[in-house]
Amino acid sequence: MDLSSVRTAGESGRVRIVVDAMGGDHAPDEVVAGALLYARGHPGDELLLVGDEARVRASAHDIPSNTTIVHAAEVVGMEEQAASAVRRKREASINVCMRLVHAGRADAVVTAGHTGAAVASAILNLKRLPGVDRPALAVQMTTRTGPFVLLDIGATTDSTGYNLAQYAHMASLYAERVLGVLRPSVALLSIGEEAGKGEQRVQEATELLAASNLNFIGNIEGRHLVSHAADVVVCDAAVGNVTIKFFEGLSTFIFDLLREELRRPPRGPLAYLFLKPGLDRIRAIFDYEKLGGSPLLGVQGTVLITHGRAKRRMVSYAVAVGAAAARARIPELIADALRHTPRGAGGGSDATRATGPEKEVAAVESAS
Repeated sequence: MDLSSVRTAGESGRVRIVVDAMGGDHAPDEVVAGALLYARGHPGDELLLVGDEARVRASAHDIPSNTTIVHAAEVVGMEEQAASAVRRKREASINVCMRLVHAGRADAVVTAGHTGAAVASAILNLKRLPGVDRPALAVQMTTRTGPFVLLDIGATTDSTGYNLAQYAHMASLYAERVLGVLRPSVALLSIGEEAGKGEQRVQEATELLAASNLNFIGNIEGRHLVSHAADVVVCDAAVGNVTIKFFEGLSTFIFDLLREELRRPPRGPLAYLFLKPGLDRIRAIFDYEKLGGSPLLGVQGTVLITHGRAKRRMVSYAVAVGAAAARARIPELIADALRHTPRGAGGGSDATRATGPEKEVAAVESAS
Protein backbone atom coordinates (compact mmCIF):
# COMPACT_ATOMS: atom_id res chain seq x y z
CA MET A 1 0.00 0.00 0.00
CA ASP A 2 1.33 3.42 -0.97
CA LEU A 3 0.99 5.44 2.23
CA SER A 4 1.12 8.71 0.32
CA SER A 5 -2.09 7.75 -1.50
CA VAL A 6 -4.06 6.70 1.59
CA ARG A 7 -6.17 9.74 2.30
CA THR A 8 -7.13 8.62 5.83
CA ALA A 9 -3.58 7.68 6.85
CA GLY A 10 -3.01 10.97 8.60
CA GLU A 11 -6.00 10.77 10.92
CA SER A 12 -5.24 11.04 14.60
CA GLY A 13 -6.10 8.43 17.17
CA ARG A 14 -4.15 5.71 18.91
CA VAL A 15 -4.07 2.33 17.17
CA ARG A 16 -2.84 -0.98 18.50
CA ILE A 17 -0.87 -3.10 16.04
CA VAL A 18 -0.11 -6.75 16.74
CA VAL A 19 2.97 -8.09 14.94
CA ASP A 20 3.64 -11.76 14.31
CA ALA A 21 7.24 -11.72 15.56
CA MET A 22 7.82 -15.35 14.50
CA GLY A 23 6.62 -15.00 10.89
CA GLY A 24 9.05 -14.67 8.00
CA ASP A 25 12.41 -15.87 6.75
CA HIS A 26 14.30 -13.53 9.08
CA ALA A 27 12.16 -13.84 12.19
CA PRO A 28 12.35 -12.97 14.96
CA ASP A 29 15.45 -10.73 14.73
CA GLU A 30 14.56 -8.61 11.68
CA VAL A 31 10.82 -8.59 12.39
CA VAL A 32 11.34 -7.39 15.96
CA ALA A 33 13.90 -4.80 14.86
CA GLY A 34 11.56 -3.42 12.20
CA ALA A 35 8.57 -3.34 14.54
CA LEU A 36 10.58 -1.46 17.17
CA LEU A 37 11.70 1.06 14.55
CA TYR A 38 8.05 1.94 14.07
CA ALA A 39 7.27 1.87 17.80
CA ARG A 40 10.05 4.33 18.64
CA GLY A 41 9.01 6.68 15.86
CA HIS A 42 5.30 6.56 16.77
CA PRO A 43 5.00 6.71 20.57
CA GLY A 44 1.28 7.46 20.27
CA ASP A 45 0.56 3.97 18.91
CA GLU A 46 0.76 0.68 20.79
CA LEU A 47 2.63 -2.40 19.57
CA LEU A 48 2.15 -6.01 20.63
CA LEU A 49 4.91 -8.44 19.63
CA VAL A 50 3.60 -12.01 19.55
CA GLY A 51 5.97 -14.97 19.70
CA ASP A 52 8.27 -17.05 21.84
CA GLU A 53 8.91 -14.55 24.65
CA ALA A 54 12.51 -15.61 25.30
CA ARG A 55 13.45 -15.34 21.62
CA VAL A 56 11.61 -12.06 21.16
CA ARG A 57 13.35 -10.51 24.17
CA ALA A 58 16.70 -11.75 22.91
CA SER A 59 16.04 -10.00 19.59
CA ALA A 60 14.87 -6.76 21.18
CA HIS A 61 17.07 -4.01 22.53
CA ASP A 62 15.67 -1.24 24.71
CA ILE A 63 11.97 -2.06 24.35
CA PRO A 64 9.97 1.21 24.35
CA SER A 65 7.11 1.77 26.76
CA ASN A 66 4.47 1.48 24.03
CA THR A 67 5.50 -2.11 23.19
CA THR A 68 4.29 -5.30 24.89
CA ILE A 69 5.41 -8.89 24.33
CA VAL A 70 2.67 -11.53 24.16
CA HIS A 71 3.88 -15.12 24.45
CA ALA A 72 2.95 -17.68 21.80
CA ALA A 73 4.16 -21.22 22.27
CA GLU A 74 4.00 -22.40 18.64
CA VAL A 75 4.90 -21.30 15.13
CA VAL A 76 3.54 -22.23 11.70
CA GLY A 77 6.58 -23.00 9.55
CA MET A 78 6.87 -21.76 5.97
CA GLU A 79 7.00 -25.36 4.76
CA GLU A 80 3.85 -26.53 6.56
CA GLN A 81 0.40 -26.94 5.01
CA ALA A 82 -1.43 -23.79 5.96
CA ALA A 83 -4.93 -24.79 7.05
CA SER A 84 -3.98 -28.01 8.83
CA ALA A 85 -1.16 -26.29 10.74
CA VAL A 86 -3.45 -23.43 11.78
CA ARG A 87 -6.05 -25.88 13.09
CA ARG A 88 -3.49 -28.09 14.81
CA LYS A 89 -1.37 -25.36 16.40
CA ARG A 90 -3.92 -23.32 18.27
CA GLU A 91 -1.18 -21.43 20.14
CA ALA A 92 0.73 -20.57 16.96
CA SER A 93 1.79 -16.93 16.85
CA ILE A 94 -0.48 -16.12 13.89
CA ASN A 95 -3.53 -17.55 15.71
CA VAL A 96 -2.71 -15.58 18.86
CA CYS A 97 -2.43 -12.42 16.72
CA MET A 98 -5.84 -12.96 15.13
CA ARG A 99 -7.49 -13.71 18.48
CA LEU A 100 -6.14 -10.45 19.93
CA VAL A 101 -7.89 -8.54 17.12
CA HIS A 102 -11.05 -10.61 17.50
CA ALA A 103 -11.09 -9.87 21.24
CA GLY A 104 -10.69 -6.15 20.63
CA ARG A 105 -7.21 -5.94 22.16
CA ALA A 106 -5.64 -4.91 18.83
CA ASP A 107 -6.75 -3.06 15.71
CA ALA A 108 -4.62 -4.76 13.04
CA VAL A 109 -2.38 -7.77 12.41
CA VAL A 110 0.93 -7.50 10.54
CA THR A 111 2.74 -10.68 9.49
CA ALA A 112 5.61 -11.69 7.22
CA GLY A 113 4.84 -15.35 7.84
CA HIS A 114 3.18 -18.06 5.79
CA THR A 115 0.60 -16.30 3.58
CA GLY A 116 -1.71 -19.31 3.51
CA ALA A 117 -1.56 -19.62 7.28
CA ALA A 118 -2.40 -15.95 7.72
CA VAL A 119 -5.39 -16.21 5.38
CA ALA A 120 -6.62 -19.45 6.97
CA SER A 121 -6.21 -18.04 10.48
CA ALA A 122 -8.10 -14.87 9.51
CA ILE A 123 -10.97 -16.91 8.06
CA LEU A 124 -11.17 -19.23 11.07
CA ASN A 125 -10.59 -16.67 13.85
CA LEU A 126 -11.88 -13.35 12.52
CA LYS A 127 -14.50 -14.76 10.10
CA ARG A 128 -15.62 -13.21 6.83
CA LEU A 129 -17.50 -9.95 6.65
CA PRO A 130 -21.25 -10.43 6.18
CA GLY A 131 -21.95 -10.91 2.50
CA VAL A 132 -18.36 -11.83 1.60
CA ASP A 133 -17.83 -15.33 0.25
CA ARG A 134 -14.04 -15.22 -0.03
CA PRO A 135 -11.36 -12.77 1.12
CA ALA A 136 -8.80 -11.48 -1.35
CA LEU A 137 -5.27 -10.11 -1.07
CA ALA A 138 -4.85 -6.75 -2.75
CA VAL A 139 -1.67 -4.92 -3.73
CA GLN A 140 -0.94 -1.52 -5.21
CA MET A 141 1.10 -1.80 -8.41
CA THR A 142 3.28 1.11 -9.50
CA THR A 143 2.84 2.94 -12.81
CA ARG A 144 3.99 6.33 -14.12
CA THR A 145 0.55 7.79 -13.50
CA GLY A 146 0.08 6.37 -10.02
CA PRO A 147 -0.78 3.03 -8.43
CA PHE A 148 -3.61 0.67 -9.32
CA VAL A 149 -5.08 -2.13 -7.22
CA LEU A 150 -4.47 -5.74 -8.27
CA LEU A 151 -6.25 -8.66 -6.60
CA ASP A 152 -6.37 -11.53 -5.75
CA ILE A 153 -2.61 -12.12 -5.43
CA GLY A 154 -2.64 -15.23 -3.27
CA ALA A 155 -5.47 -15.60 -0.76
CA THR A 156 -7.44 -18.51 -2.27
CA THR A 157 -7.29 -20.31 -5.60
CA ASP A 158 -9.97 -21.66 -7.93
CA SER A 159 -12.19 -18.59 -7.77
CA THR A 160 -15.59 -18.63 -9.44
CA GLY A 161 -16.96 -15.87 -11.63
CA TYR A 162 -19.03 -14.73 -8.66
CA ASN A 163 -15.87 -14.54 -6.51
CA LEU A 164 -14.11 -12.40 -9.12
CA ALA A 165 -17.11 -10.07 -9.30
CA GLN A 166 -17.13 -9.69 -5.53
CA TYR A 167 -13.37 -8.99 -5.48
CA ALA A 168 -14.12 -6.18 -7.92
CA HIS A 169 -16.75 -4.70 -5.61
CA MET A 170 -14.43 -4.80 -2.57
CA ALA A 171 -11.44 -3.38 -4.45
CA SER A 172 -13.51 -0.67 -6.11
CA LEU A 173 -14.69 0.45 -2.69
CA TYR A 174 -11.11 0.28 -1.37
CA ALA A 175 -9.85 2.43 -4.25
CA GLU A 176 -12.68 4.93 -3.84
CA ARG A 177 -12.94 5.28 -0.07
CA VAL A 178 -9.30 4.71 0.94
CA LEU A 179 -7.24 5.86 -2.05
CA GLY A 180 -9.59 8.65 -3.03
CA VAL A 181 -10.18 7.52 -6.65
CA LEU A 182 -13.48 8.91 -7.93
CA ARG A 183 -15.54 6.15 -9.57
CA PRO A 184 -12.58 3.80 -10.12
CA SER A 185 -12.45 1.88 -13.39
CA VAL A 186 -12.49 -1.92 -13.07
CA ALA A 187 -11.08 -4.52 -15.47
CA LEU A 188 -10.60 -8.27 -15.59
CA LEU A 189 -7.12 -9.60 -16.40
CA SER A 190 -7.51 -12.06 -19.27
CA ILE A 191 -5.84 -13.49 -22.38
CA GLY A 192 -7.57 -11.02 -24.69
CA GLU A 193 -9.33 -7.66 -24.65
CA GLU A 194 -12.40 -8.83 -26.53
CA ALA A 195 -15.55 -9.67 -24.59
CA GLY A 196 -16.03 -13.42 -24.31
CA LYS A 197 -12.29 -14.20 -24.26
CA GLY A 198 -10.72 -16.00 -21.35
CA GLU A 199 -11.63 -18.92 -19.14
CA GLN A 200 -15.16 -19.67 -17.98
CA ARG A 201 -14.92 -17.78 -14.69
CA VAL A 202 -13.73 -14.65 -16.50
CA GLN A 203 -16.69 -14.86 -18.87
CA GLU A 204 -19.06 -15.34 -15.92
CA ALA A 205 -17.52 -12.39 -14.08
CA THR A 206 -17.80 -10.27 -17.21
CA GLU A 207 -21.57 -10.81 -17.33
CA LEU A 208 -21.95 -10.04 -13.62
CA LEU A 209 -19.81 -6.90 -13.72
CA ALA A 210 -21.42 -5.61 -16.89
CA ALA A 211 -24.78 -5.78 -15.09
CA SER A 212 -23.42 -4.11 -11.92
CA ASN A 213 -23.15 -0.44 -11.00
CA LEU A 214 -19.35 -0.54 -11.10
CA ASN A 215 -17.32 1.35 -13.70
CA PHE A 216 -16.47 -1.87 -15.54
CA ILE A 217 -14.41 -1.37 -18.71
CA GLY A 218 -13.99 -5.02 -19.76
CA ASN A 219 -10.89 -7.18 -20.18
CA ILE A 220 -7.27 -6.11 -20.28
CA GLU A 221 -4.13 -8.11 -21.09
CA GLY A 222 -0.92 -8.36 -19.10
CA ARG A 223 0.82 -5.83 -21.33
CA HIS A 224 -1.67 -3.17 -20.24
CA LEU A 225 -0.76 -3.36 -16.57
CA VAL A 226 2.22 -1.01 -16.81
CA SER A 227 0.10 1.69 -18.52
CA HIS A 228 -2.51 1.94 -15.73
CA ALA A 229 -5.33 0.75 -17.98
CA ALA A 230 -7.67 0.48 -14.97
CA ASP A 231 -7.77 1.55 -11.33
CA VAL A 232 -8.74 -1.96 -10.23
CA VAL A 233 -7.61 -5.17 -11.97
CA VAL A 234 -9.17 -8.47 -10.92
CA CYS A 235 -7.92 -12.03 -11.42
CA ASP A 236 -7.68 -15.42 -9.73
CA ALA A 237 -5.01 -15.84 -7.05
CA ALA A 238 -2.79 -18.05 -9.18
CA VAL A 239 -2.70 -15.49 -12.00
CA GLY A 240 -2.23 -12.59 -9.60
CA ASN A 241 0.57 -14.25 -7.65
CA VAL A 242 2.50 -15.14 -10.80
CA THR A 243 1.97 -11.62 -12.16
CA ILE A 244 3.27 -9.75 -9.14
CA LYS A 245 6.27 -12.03 -8.67
CA PHE A 246 7.18 -11.68 -12.35
CA PHE A 247 7.11 -7.90 -11.99
CA GLU A 248 9.34 -8.07 -8.91
CA GLY A 249 11.79 -10.43 -10.58
CA LEU A 250 11.88 -8.39 -13.79
CA SER A 251 12.59 -5.10 -12.01
CA THR A 252 15.41 -6.73 -10.03
CA PHE A 253 16.84 -8.24 -13.24
CA ILE A 254 16.80 -4.88 -15.04
CA PHE A 255 18.49 -3.04 -12.18
CA ASP A 256 21.13 -5.78 -11.91
CA LEU A 257 21.90 -5.43 -15.64
CA LEU A 258 22.20 -1.66 -15.29
CA ARG A 259 24.48 -2.05 -12.29
CA GLU A 260 26.78 -4.39 -14.22
CA GLU A 261 26.95 -2.08 -17.24
CA LEU A 262 27.66 1.00 -15.15
CA ARG A 263 30.52 -0.77 -13.43
CA ARG A 264 32.14 -1.73 -16.73
CA PRO A 265 35.26 0.39 -17.40
CA PRO A 266 36.19 2.73 -18.79
CA ARG A 267 32.95 4.56 -19.63
CA GLY A 268 30.60 2.88 -17.14
CA PRO A 269 31.65 4.75 -13.96
CA LEU A 270 31.65 8.08 -15.82
CA ALA A 271 28.17 7.42 -17.25
CA TYR A 272 26.96 6.55 -13.76
CA LEU A 273 27.85 10.05 -12.51
CA PHE A 274 25.52 11.58 -15.09
CA LEU A 275 22.77 8.97 -14.75
CA LYS A 276 22.70 8.66 -10.96
CA PRO A 277 19.99 11.29 -10.25
CA GLY A 278 17.63 9.71 -12.75
CA LEU A 279 18.43 6.17 -11.60
CA ASP A 280 17.76 7.18 -8.00
CA ARG A 281 14.33 8.49 -9.00
CA ILE A 282 13.52 5.29 -10.88
CA ARG A 283 14.75 3.16 -8.00
CA ALA A 284 12.50 5.10 -5.62
CA ILE A 285 9.48 4.41 -7.83
CA PHE A 286 10.21 0.67 -7.84
CA ASP A 287 11.07 0.48 -4.13
CA TYR A 288 8.54 -2.23 -3.28
CA GLU A 289 9.62 -2.26 0.37
CA LYS A 290 7.85 1.07 0.88
CA LEU A 291 4.54 -0.54 -0.06
CA GLY A 292 4.84 -2.55 3.15
CA GLY A 293 2.46 -5.33 2.23
CA SER A 294 -0.98 -6.35 1.06
CA PRO A 295 -4.28 -5.87 2.92
CA LEU A 296 -6.56 -8.90 3.16
CA LEU A 297 -9.97 -7.61 2.08
CA GLY A 298 -13.16 -9.29 3.20
CA VAL A 299 -12.50 -10.38 6.81
CA GLN A 300 -13.72 -8.86 10.07
CA GLY A 301 -10.48 -7.18 10.99
CA THR A 302 -7.48 -5.42 9.47
CA VAL A 303 -4.82 -7.90 8.29
CA LEU A 304 -1.65 -6.86 6.49
CA ILE A 305 0.57 -9.56 4.92
CA THR A 306 4.09 -8.59 3.88
CA HIS A 307 6.92 -10.44 2.12
CA GLY A 308 8.34 -13.53 3.79
CA ARG A 309 11.84 -12.23 3.05
CA ALA A 310 11.13 -8.83 4.62
CA LYS A 311 13.88 -7.33 6.75
CA ARG A 312 13.64 -4.54 9.30
CA ARG A 313 13.15 -1.66 6.85
CA MET A 314 10.24 -3.34 5.07
CA VAL A 315 8.77 -4.57 8.36
CA SER A 316 8.73 -0.99 9.70
CA TYR A 317 6.87 0.12 6.56
CA ALA A 318 4.48 -2.83 6.94
CA VAL A 319 3.61 -1.78 10.50
CA ALA A 320 3.05 1.78 9.26
CA VAL A 321 0.71 0.46 6.58
CA GLY A 322 -1.10 -1.67 9.16
CA ALA A 323 -1.60 1.41 11.31
CA ALA A 324 -2.87 3.43 8.33
CA ALA A 325 -5.25 0.64 7.32
CA ALA A 326 -6.56 0.41 10.88
CA ARG A 327 -7.23 4.15 10.92
CA ALA A 328 -8.91 3.92 7.52
CA ARG A 329 -11.31 1.30 8.96
CA ILE A 330 -11.30 -0.66 5.72
CA PRO A 331 -13.35 -3.67 6.96
CA GLU A 332 -16.09 -1.37 8.23
CA LEU A 333 -16.20 0.48 4.90
CA ILE A 334 -16.52 -2.76 2.94
CA ALA A 335 -19.17 -4.14 5.29
CA ASP A 336 -21.20 -0.94 5.05
CA ALA A 337 -21.00 -0.88 1.26
CA LEU A 338 -22.01 -4.52 0.92
CA ARG A 339 -24.86 -3.96 3.34
CA HIS A 340 -26.30 -1.39 0.95
CA THR A 341 -25.54 -3.36 -2.20
CA PRO A 342 -28.51 -5.27 -3.69
CA ARG A 343 -27.94 -9.00 -3.23
CA GLY A 344 -27.99 -9.61 -6.97
CA ALA A 345 -25.42 -6.89 -7.73
CA GLY A 346 -22.56 -9.10 -6.69
CA GLY A 347 -23.83 -11.73 -9.07
CA GLY A 348 -23.95 -15.47 -8.91
CA SER A 349 -26.50 -18.03 -7.89
CA ASP A 350 -26.33 -19.89 -4.61
CA ALA A 351 -24.82 -22.84 -6.45
CA THR A 352 -21.83 -20.78 -7.57
CA ARG A 353 -21.08 -19.33 -4.17
CA ALA A 354 -18.66 -20.70 -1.57
CA THR A 355 -20.48 -22.77 1.03
CA GLY A 356 -18.48 -21.68 4.07
CA PRO A 357 -15.09 -21.43 5.74
CA GLU A 358 -14.18 -25.08 5.22
CA LYS A 359 -14.37 -24.69 1.43
CA GLU A 360 -12.36 -21.48 1.65
CA VAL A 361 -9.70 -23.05 3.84
CA ALA A 362 -9.38 -25.90 1.36
CA ALA A 363 -8.74 -23.31 -1.33
CA VAL A 364 -6.12 -21.72 0.93
CA GLU A 365 -4.24 -25.02 0.92
CA SER A 366 -4.08 -24.81 -2.88
CA ALA A 367 -2.86 -21.21 -2.77
CA SER A 368 -0.15 -21.98 -0.23
